[in-house]
Amino acid sequence: MKKQKDFKATRKMIAKLISEIAEVPLKELKDGARFTEDLGVDSMKALEIIAGVEKKLKIVIPEDKIPTIHSPKDVYTLVEAQLK
Repeated sequence: MKKQKDFKATRKMIAKLISEIAEVPLKELKDGARFTEDLGVDSMKALEIIAGVEKKLKIVIPEDKIPTIHSPKDVYTLVEAQLK
């Protein structure tokens, strides 16, 4: 249970970061929103999101996983797996 509670705070931090970079109000950011189609995130902003997450959490997201990230939910899932 503790891990899940801890990840909830991490998830909030990631959502805030995505919100700031995508210039979308946090309360309007949906887990399933597609970066390109729904949020207008181009490839540079997508890389900025990944770099920001890596820096804040002191993790490295494998380069082969980056093309699989299309939504905030994908980021949460990938980060949660990295933190296990």
